[in-house]
Parts: sequence; C-alpha cells; structure tokens
Amino acid sequence: MIGRIVGILAAKQPPQVLVDVNGVGYEIDVPMSTFYNLPAIGERISLLTHLAIREDAHLLYGFASEVERAAFRELLKVSGVGAKTALSVLSGLSVNDLSAAIAAQEIGRIVRVPGIGKKTAERLLLELKGKPVFAGAVASAGPGGVPDDVRQALLALGYNERETTEAVRQLPPDLTVGEAIRQALRILSKG
Repeated sequence: MIGRIVGILAAKQPPQVLVDVNGVGYEIDVPMSTFYNLPAIGERISLLTHLAIREDAHLLYGFASEVERAAFRELLKVSGVGAKTALSVLSGLSVNDLSAAIAAQEIGRIVRVPGIGKKTAERLLLELKGKPVFAGAVASAGPGGVPDDVRQALLALGYNERETTEAVRQLPPDLTVGEAIRQALRILSKG
C-alpha cells in the first residue's frame, strides 16, 4: 500500500496531479480542496494517498490532510459510492461542511454536489451518521466558515492536524479570515 508520496510537483490538471519521485512520475487524483492548496509546479509536495487496485488499473488518490483521506475512505464504504463520487463529494464540500450536513441530516447541502442525487445523498446521511471522522470534524469546526478556512490555510502551510485544531480552538469568535489566520500563526509560533 502506498500511504504517502513526497516529490516534486511536475504537472497539475484538475483533478489530477503528476508528482515526480526520483524520476518516477505518479499520477494522482485529488479533490479540489487539495488541488487549490497545491504549491507551484516545480516545488516539493507531500500528499497522503489511498491506492485503489482494480482489475484494469491501479489508481492513486491524494489528500492534503489525514482527515480528508479518512473521510474519503469512509465515503468509499457507502454502498453505491465509488472513488469518483467520493472525490466529487470532497471537492464540493469540505470535511467540516459534510460533517455538519450529516449531523443535521441536511440533504440539501449534499444534493448540491454535482453528480449526487437524492437517493445517494440519503444513503450518505444514513450510513455516515455517527462515524468518528465526521463527528470529530464537526466538534472542531465551531460556528461559521471562518474556522474551516483558517484550518485549511494552516494545513496548506504545513502544520499538522493536531496543531491546526488546537490553534483554531484558541481563536476568539467574530474574526475575519485574515485576522484569524494571523492570530493562529502567532499562537503556533509561541508553541
């Protein structure tokens, strides 16, 4: 099993990236949340991966964070949901947004994702309710979208999930995203 790829970003064409690892190019499909946080071509990159082996192909899927990969793996366990659908869900919703929709049993948020119909959305809500990866993300999300934006920015800067969650937890409410990121970076520099 290939769990992580570290190399040079050789190309990026949504939803796929090409990572050069010592002369071997790995084609990796990534959700748009990961794609938007990629460095420039030619820079070093590290992605957590999920390897799917099928009769006709070996496919790699890459993620910026462990939470995103865990969410992808949980989505794959839902009957009728394959890798393309799971990537589509994670491209259309952040893990925290998906977690909030699952907790509130809000079908409307999920059917807005391209390729997700009402029946698939109902199945997702039913089968993912109570899964630890989604319950934990909701607890750390806090109110509104600012904490999630700050978390994504910190993860893109290379901080790990634990550091990011702790810094976001210490932020006062009612900050703009920019102010929240600056304060979170101050908190992380002290730690």
